[in-house]
Amino acid sequence: MFKALQLSKSEAGFSAAIAEIQESQLPPGDVLARVDYSTLNYKDGLAITNTGAVVRNWPMVAGVDGAGSVLESTHPHWKAGDRFVHNGWGLGETRWGLMAERARLQGDWLVKLPQAFSTRQAMAIGTAGYTAMLCVLALEQHGIMPASASAEVLVTGATGGVGSVAVALLSKLGYTVVAATGKASEQNYLKQLGAARVIDRAELSIPGKPLQKERWAAVVDAVGSYTLANACAQTRYGGVVTACGLAQGADFPSTVMPFILRGITLVGIDSVMAPLARRQTAWDRLAKDLDPAKLEAMIEEVPLSRAAEKAAELMAGKIRGRIVVKI
Repeated sequence: MFKALQLSKSEAGFSAAIAEIQESQLPPGDVLARVDYSTLNYKDGLAITNTGAVVRNWPMVAGVDGAGSVLESTHPHWKAGDRFVHNGWGLGETRWGLMAERARLQGDWLVKLPQAFSTRQAMAIGTAGYTAMLCVLALEQHGIMPASASAEVLVTGATGGVGSVAVALLSKLGYTVVAATGKASEQNYLKQLGAARVIDRAELSIPGKPLQKERWAAVVDAVGSYTLANACAQTRYGGVVTACGLAQGADFPSTVMPFILRGITLVGIDSVMAPLARRQTAWDRLAKDLDPAKLEAMIEEVPLSRAAEKAAELMAGKIRGRIVVKI
């Protein structure tokens, strides 16, 4: 038997509670793993609070992300004792997730955890931080480098998981970062992570003109809706906007004008189904480019028994940085 955060829905209603589960109940897979830590991402918050239609099969064990070690494996690339990190692939949605002491997984989904990170640090990063790294890689692939970025780089939703890691990464790499947030009290936090300036998200979150004053060399956006539309309208000629979230909404009330008159590029960032090679590259770069001290400043650690409570706070906008769940 092992403990897990189980989500259930029936005629009696929805529940998110710690359950005792038998190993024989785990789904099929070629790797049996011990999970040391999980984390709370926005998608986890939606699932655990039953706020969005995330869960497709019931009952469900929560947890998009996990880090730990292999107990048993029939996969050729994994053996007992190997450390891994897992992000996405439908866990916590269509397949039992990683807010559990045990998980049975597909070896093809797992990434070798870089030696630079403990399993706790891996979950301080989680899908949010790994997504932030995918955004940085996309900026680089489209030619936005620190030496050539003649303007500031905007990070929206900056106190969230993606935003916090993006600010820390970009500043360490030499970009001039502007952080947008609705939490005026967190200016010191964002500047400690490396933000050169902090602006009020209200500047971006209401309808704006199709083309606005050119401000940003590039943008990392985790918010969507009017924020993303305004960010595109303010991006300089030839700039790049990466879109990876929908905290404000899934809509995109924009026009083609920033694209056909300023030649900007809008890059969609998918972390859930990204190929293994891209995942490994992102994690290897995180090991090189993310300052462990800044990472520690983002972390609040809670036991599994408090994960549902923290998920509710996350959805209420009361969380900054990363919530690490000790399994």
